[in-house]
Amino acid sequence: MRTNKVVVAGGGAAGMMAAITAARAGASVLLLEPNEKVGRKLYITGKGRCNLTNHCGRDELMASIPRNGKFLYSALDRFGPGDTMAFFQGLGVKVKTERGNRVFPVSDKAADVVDALFFELRRQGVELRQDRVTGLTVRDMRLAGVRAEKSGELNDCKALILATGGASYPRTGSTGDGYRLAREAGHAIVPIRGSLVPLESDDPCCARLQGLSLRNVELRVKNEKGKTVFRELGELLFTHFGLSGPLVLSASAHMDFAKSKYTAHIDLKPALDEQKLDARLLRDFGERANQDYANALGGLVPRSMVPVLAERTGIPVDTKVHDIRREQRRKLLEALKNFAVSLSGPRPVEEAVVTSGGVAVGEVDPRSMESRKVRGLFFAGELLDVDGYTGGFNLQIAWSTGYAAGLAAAERVVTI
Repeated sequence: MRTNKVVVAGGGAAGMMAAITAARAGASVLLLEPNEKVGRKLYITGKGRCNLTNHCGRDELMASIPRNGKFLYSALDRFGPGDTMAFFQGLGVKVKTERGNRVFPVSDKAADVVDALFFELRRQGVELRQDRVTGLTVRDMRLAGVRAEKSGELNDCKALILATGGASYPRTGSTGDGYRLAREAGHAIVPIRGSLVPLESDDPCCARLQGLSLRNVELRVKNEKGKTVFRELGELLFTHFGLSGPLVLSASAHMDFAKSKYTAHIDLKPALDEQKLDARLLRDFGERANQDYANALGGLVPRSMVPVLAERTGIPVDTKVHDIRREQRRKLLEALKNFAVSLSGPRPVEEAVVTSGGVAVGEVDPRSMESRKVRGLFFAGELLDVDGYTGGFNLQIAWSTGYAAGLAAAERVVTI
């Protein structure tokens, strides 16, 4: 007896949510994942802790999805952060909310999230197969066939959900297959680029400071017109190519190097305004009056920054502190409050946490995630041209679009 199946291409966050939702709605579901195990990318999210969502209000949620956020109104209303938390707690994953409303499993283990999803797939009778979709057949604006690399023609597929991910972290299986399939189905693909990605700099200080992690600093990023496009307190890392770390990844989502150039401005002492910092310098210099400038700097910044700051202030490291003039102290204050690093561009998309760009959302029904060009074809997750900031927003997009696509795809095949 032939079964009208929902086929889900991709076993990441969006794909697993879509498969579980469709199965719970009564559909027979086949999940194709080219990797041996599902959820490979989930294992590395949130530094291995899996930042499931962000427990914030609607306004903050939408403000944290700058790219085509309005497209997600319906999906987020039907399955929002509260629903995500309830869903995982229903699977036995206890959750907690931390700074910035970030939600994590109490265990701090991404593996617990993947295991819970895997066992729910099994409980719901979803068939898992290590395979990938290689082609679609479309007739009269309707999905007429699906081909898989190992399984060949999937003649019983009546609805296909493409949840193949973007182009970031290709080692986890996100190879960009979905873009090709969507394009072959007639969809426009908005050019992809990395979002939440480390940034490159041609400033030689970065290579000299590589490996240095700065905590509790403020990062401001300004465009070439002097407008501040990002400002936040946190942690960043100097690397051989430029800057990385949580602050930098967040900042990258606000930047478009095709339209502007940018400069990072690091406040090394954000807890002190200029007046208080100057008083601190006077006190430190008074206590170290007969010491070298390098020793005085060592009490203010990490040792590796001392020669860099000495060069930027134009004060030789062996200058005696009591010989430093007022205007020289002013230069040091300015360097501490505004350590500027020119930015030349983002790292390759393969190194990004998420991909910006993808299937044009104007060609997708925002309620069902169904293609407006091909009936029976659905999209979910990073493949769509939507992305958010760090803090659990991108995983929430995956859960919400996966839920919407799974429910709509099930309705289609169950009523056939």
